[in-house]
Amino acid sequence: MDKEGSRSCVCGAGFFVLVSKVARYLCFVQMIPKIFALTVISLALSLSTRAMGQSSDSVAEPEAAPEPVPEASEFSTARDQVLEELSQLTDLDFGGNSGARLAVFFLLLLAAFVIRKIVVAVYVRWFHKAAEKTSWTFDDKLIPAMTGPIGAMTYVIGFFLSISVLSLSPSMDIVILRIFQASTMTVLFWGLLRGVDVMAEVMVDVAKERDMGVYHFIPLIKKTARIFLIVVAVVLVVQNLGYSVGSLLAGMGIGGLALALAAQESLANFFGSVSIVADRPFKVGDWIQVGSRVDGDVEEIGLRSTKVRTWSKSLMTIPNKVLANEIIENWSHMPKRRVKQYVGVTYSTSPENMEGLVEDIRQLLREDEGVNQDFILVNFTDFGDSALQILVYYFTSTTAWLAHMDIRQRINLKIMKAVEGRGSSIAFPTRTVHIEGGATPFLAEK
Repeated sequence: MDKEGSRSCVCGAGFFVLVSKVARYLCFVQMIPKIFALTVISLALSLSTRAMGQSSDSVAEPEAAPEPVPEASEFSTARDQVLEELSQLTDLDFGGNSGARLAVFFLLLLAAFVIRKIVVAVYVRWFHKAAEKTSWTFDDKLIPAMTGPIGAMTYVIGFFLSISVLSLSPSMDIVILRIFQASTMTVLFWGLLRGVDVMAEVMVDVAKERDMGVYHFIPLIKKTARIFLIVVAVVLVVQNLGYSVGSLLAGMGIGGLALALAAQESLANFFGSVSIVADRPFKVGDWIQVGSRVDGDVEEIGLRSTKVRTWSKSLMTIPNKVLANEIIENWSHMPKRRVKQYVGVTYSTSPENMEGLVEDIRQLLREDEGVNQDFILVNFTDFGDSALQILVYYFTSTTAWLAHMDIRQRINLKIMKAVEGRGSSIAFPTRTVHIEGGATPFLAEK
């Protein structure tokens, strides 16, 4: 080895000694720079050894082995100092944890992030292929919904495994264990909430496709299930944190009683919504009438109240406990819509014309495609104050309001033509005054 190579090696060794001194000082300041300094020193030592080997090979002479030179012993001394500093760095103690143990902690923590990506990628790929083989859409929607909880569970397990490497006090170990249990329970219930959302979405699609009546109540069922799961999750998490849930609830005492009394109306409305879901007297979009004030289309069914859009386009909110105790008339559940009316003709109509007119109205009702043919009733029923009354009673095939009104208009026009064809006319309220002795004396007085 020539003098230039020896000088570079000595300088490099001196630089490594300086770096190790600085790194040793930093180790007492922070924990993260220790690991970073350890990595830098290891890489620098490896590069220096490789550079020295290349320099020795390039200057090797074919003569006999060279005599030992002082520079080589100086390099060996510097290298020994570097290794000693590195050994001291790994032997440093931080709260009962050596540098090597801290390095393992950070490596496991870093590995948890890497493993999380691997686990999520394998989960999505493998289960996606399995879901493609089924015809059910539930698994297709559940796989992406569970990606978040699975990734979070990987983080929780990785952090617990990494921190278990450290030497901590018994009280701190208990705290970490309870935090791990509470975190695990939280992630599990997060996954359950995602599953409830996916199940509700699939049920909505199926109910809509099959035109099931429960379709409009699925959002209410979803809200109830989510609230139930959240309450159970909070209770279990609090219990896993070391608190006694039973004693906590018992300790509420008068405060709990006051809360129950304050929530009496809310509970009544909640049970009213339960009865609505169970009985299904109406659904979203139905035209209902409740008493003399509520008359319109149902827009939303909630846990506390139901919203109805009235015919004046105002939004009426009715507590569910009121709906549970009132008589509800659901006009949308009519299989057919009734028409009941009286047609009054003048008293000048002869019995023969009246009989023919009744038969004409019956016939036109039978021939109209918008009239339900199950029940048709046309009869001359009453002698009114100013008209002969003919009862016309039938049902339209459709329950839609606009179509129903079009059919009624068409039938009424046909009835008017039938009355005119029989030489009669529609009567209107009139009054005839008979004067005894004739009208001439009365007019003469005037």
